[in-house]
Amino acid sequence: MSKKSKKHRAGVVYSTNPDYNYTHGSGDEETGSPSDAAQRLRISLDKKKRAGKAVTLITGYEGSDLALQIMGKSLKSHCGVGGSVKDGEIILQGDQRDKALAWLIKEGFKDVKKSGG
Repeated sequence: MSKKSKKHRAGVVYSTNPDYNYTHGSGDEETGSPSDAAQRLRISLDKKKRAGKAVTLITGYEGSDLALQIMGKSLKSHCGVGGSVKDGEIILQGDQRDKALAWLIKEGFKDVKKSGG
């Protein structure tokens, strides 16, 4: 086995089994594609516990945390604002509901709605 391929062993440090053969993961993890019927995203404006500052919350994403992180980064970049991804929610600074709604629909999410006032 070459040195280059040893670097990509996630979590395997050493094995004493002489017959052990490391296999790379297939990467077929469900990520919650936009066309998935279970994707019911809700976009809301929130001011609670934020010293009166408004933030846009996007909730309801069903998929891997990595896919949620990537989607959050893309949304923050598209809207030109800061934010974070915590507890299965995407948080964008300010009132970005219209931009986020347009971007999510453009990306193929079908059941996206504004919720709240």
